[in-house]
Amino acid sequence: MPQPQILRFNIQIRIRSGGHDNAGLSYTSTYQSSFVVLDLRELRSVTIESGDHNTAWVETGATLGELYYRVSQESPNLGFAAGTCPTVGVGGHISGGGFGNMMRKYGLAADNVIDARIVDANGKILDRKSMGEDLFWAIRGGGGGSFGVVVAWKLKLVYVPDKVSVFSLSKTIEEGGSSLFNKWQYISHKVSRDLFMRVIALPALNEAGNRTIQVIFNSMFLGNVDKLMETITDSFPELGLQEKDCSEMSWIETVLYFDNYTVGRSIDVLKDRKPVPKSYFNGKSDYVKEPIPKEKLEEIWKWCLEGDSPVLVMEPHGGMMHEIDDTRIAYPHRKGYLYNIQYLEQWQDDSTESSAKRISWMRKMYENMTPYVAKYPRAAYVNYRDLDLGENDNADNTSYLNAIEWGSKYFGDNFRRLAMVKGVVDPDNYFFYEQSIPPLIVSEEKCGIGSYKSF
Repeated sequence: MPQPQILRFNIQIRIRSGGHDNAGLSYTSTYQSSFVVLDLRELRSVTIESGDHNTAWVETGATLGELYYRVSQESPNLGFAAGTCPTVGVGGHISGGGFGNMMRKYGLAADNVIDARIVDANGKILDRKSMGEDLFWAIRGGGGGSFGVVVAWKLKLVYVPDKVSVFSLSKTIEEGGSSLFNKWQYISHKVSRDLFMRVIALPALNEAGNRTIQVIFNSMFLGNVDKLMETITDSFPELGLQEKDCSEMSWIETVLYFDNYTVGRSIDVLKDRKPVPKSYFNGKSDYVKEPIPKEKLEEIWKWCLEGDSPVLVMEPHGGMMHEIDDTRIAYPHRKGYLYNIQYLEQWQDDSTESSAKRISWMRKMYENMTPYVAKYPRAAYVNYRDLDLGENDNADNTSYLNAIEWGSKYFGDNFRRLAMVKGVVDPDNYFFYEQSIPPLIVSEEKCGIGSYKSF
């Protein structure tokens, strides 16, 4: 009986979940004009099992907002430790790690994954047991789309109190914002893990009408205002926080508080899949291991003011982030990292001149920051995907040695293990894109994932 003919079209695949993607790699290709987008945004169900288990199965096309809404409807004392932007898709966010304002208390989103369903390169649907612990390790923090198509995640939900407290307190440089930021560098990773206090720096006008930098301390505390005030008074009295600066609200209401687009609206907006207003931005990331010297901060603010609409977002680590071993999942940036930096430059028009100007500023800013951030390698967050760090050549000529240049920045010493897992589950590099993990197939070597033959 004749065998069925297999047609091969050599067309690459791009995998899109439910939300936005910094580098656009889920719906574009720099290699081919023809490619296939596997759009998973309609896979968006959320199934919660509360009580003794407090878990949720969420399909990869749901947004964080949809997940948060469903969890809050189940119980006001359940939440999930993930990002502050509700329009982000669950699939990409979790697979890259997943920063959020409860990460000091509960770790990353990926730290709270207990099972998953993935379609591999052979078309098989696998769960944690059938995929094995090595692949399960890799998809938690190793970035989306390198190993298969994750269609659902099983999450461990976390406890949140009836009321949490928030505040946003801003100071310009002239009002002492630089000195406050300097103190923040030393204490933000050491304070109670119930306190998440990030810093946002952006241009503003001072009282004299001159352009300056505004330093915003943007915070959530897992407790009431009285306890928050006690914590700040003990650790950061220089901030001058007062009770009138603080608000108590439910955890689900903080999702709106931290998101500019949904602030002041009903939580029902989290179910709304309408796109946010269109804009353009460029971004990069860094991690800081030692406080930036106080005398250098003025220079950094000066560089910021050279941009048109720059935003620097700095998020503290410490707490659970320092307690989890850097090899527990694929995300590596743990003990010793004080905070991360996200650099953003935003604009409205899509002219080539406007884009080029802002991208040029971003690259210059990134280069200027080199002495003050983590080194050997310089670290980056894979969910803030940055193609300036390097790209694979093509699907047939993907070099592990070349990919180390960017892979070590995202994944540190975990990059080699990621490439070895790729070599086992997808040796033909079916799931390939500009910064996908390259397959590494080693011979007669055991690194925790077995022995393999080389090409």
